[in-house]
Amino acid sequence: MKVFGIAGWSGSGKTTLLEKLIPALISRGLKVSVIKHAHHGFDIDKPGKDSYRHREAGAGEVMLACGTRWALMHECRDEAEPRLDDLLSRLAPCDLVLVEGFKQEPVPKLEVHRPANGKPPLHVERDDIVAVACDESIVTDIPLLPLNDAAAIADFIIGHLALNAIPLQEKPC
Repeated sequence: MKVFGIAGWSGSGKTTLLEKLIPALISRGLKVSVIKHAHHGFDIDKPGKDSYRHREAGAGEVMLACGTRWALMHECRDEAEPRLDDLLSRLAPCDLVLVEGFKQEPVPKLEVHRPANGKPPLHVERDDIVAVACDESIVTDIPLLPLNDAAAIADFIIGHLALNAIPLQEKPC
């Protein structure tokens, strides 16, 4: 599996870009998975539901399954926060894992930068950022991609990682 990060300040548009980028990559024949890092706690479960009650009773892991999806919830309790490598090892095989967040992990990344947000660019401090997607023209020594052009960003990622993808013009009907 190849891994590629999407980094940027909160509110820069990382999730919106991923919503457009995932279908652009899938349309080129790639199997894509995503890992999203949350800086705050989260819960996909609801108080009162059986699975919530199982976790509250002390289960280390609870798996939910139905005909359309399954989810594994792992309680860290006294464990350290999992590292990206640990999470990647739990994914089913795919061509590409897009990672939102995990800024400090040394994987190639695209920075989503919006000068209007007033935040400094990340790429000047990090050598693992290999391109910038921006909604304005900025001066940079690395490739600058148009933030609203998911196809161009998909092409960049495919080329940078040397992924075996179907070119757009040869896509099957």
